[in-house]
Amino acid sequence: MPNIKFEDLLGSGAHFGHVTRKWNPNYKPYILMEKNGVHIINLDETIRNLNKALDFISTKAKNKGEFLFVGTKKQARDIVQQEADRCSMFYVVERWLGGTLTNFSTIKKSIKRLNLLEKEGSRIYENQTKKEIQMLNRERIKLSDQHRGIKDMRRLPDAIIIVDANLEVTAVKEASVLGIPIIAIVDSNTDPNPIQYPIPANDDSIRTIQLIMKVIADQILESSGKKSEETPVVEAKTEETPVVEAK
Repeated sequence: MPNIKFEDLLGSGAHFGHVTRKWNPNYKPYILMEKNGVHIINLDETIRNLNKALDFISTKAKNKGEFLFVGTKKQARDIVQQEADRCSMFYVVERWLGGTLTNFSTIKKSIKRLNLLEKEGSRIYENQTKKEIQMLNRERIKLSDQHRGIKDMRRLPDAIIIVDANLEVTAVKEASVLGIPIIAIVDSNTDPNPIQYPIPANDDSIRTIQLIMKVIADQILESSGKKSEETPVVEAKTEETPVVEAK
């Protein structure tokens, strides 16, 4: 199983929660302490829950499961796309399009239209005026942006992996309606209860996002047979948490 050390999480700032006034009371089990008006996330809980999520991911990946990575916030987009591409999974890094999961049949029709527009020598461009071709090109660009990362997704994913469940509330709701398991980085301002596999951590830190998304992608690669090297299980360790600044 891919390895994240306590020190790696600490060094990435994964333990920095939000200011206490922004916290969600349901997050209490993951709070270690309050310091300088900021909640400190218990990294032992982060590691314990991450290992639980990785076990689930491993089981799904071994059975050829497909995962949808979701991260539309600025600091997560490049990381999410890179790690999803690395393990050959799907992703959403632009605005979440309502109905991506709950109205997937319509999404598939839209993707089919995009494929037609992108096909070289497509008959759709025949006998069209210059203005009509420009309109078709604008439609192609728009659909390409909307469906980037899910163009080849033929069915609903076996699970979705989210950076910032609070921001991606629509994705969470759609997955919940359909019974699709959710793995998500949850910060102290987020209700973890709707998430089957919450990973308590700072979801605003680029280094934390990179660390957790990388280990998840590594697990998918390893369990799907694309990576054979075995790595030790994540180990928890208790250390004093440094002074933090408010988010």
